[in-house]
Amino acid sequence: MISTAEISMYPFQESYKELIKAFIAKLSYYPDLQVTPGPTSTVVVGEYEQLMTCLTEMFRWSHEEHGKAVFVVKIMPGYEPS
Repeated sequence: MISTAEISMYPFQESYKELIKAFIAKLSYYPDLQVTPGPTSTVVVGEYEQLMTCLTEMFRWSHEEHGKAVFVVKIMPGYEPS
């Protein structure tokens, strides 16, 4: 089932722009997911299981590499933007 996640990241660091750019760049390493950055959030589209695996791995990576951050995520199972 194709699903969509809209992610906003709020790092607890002054260099937050670089951390957000690194997060978005790392998302692009997932070849089966479509990543569309926007001005306030990034939309990720793909198969539900792959999307959930990606989010789990990315949140862990972000915490281990950069420390604390708040993520606001909307997940829409069965939705593919046109």
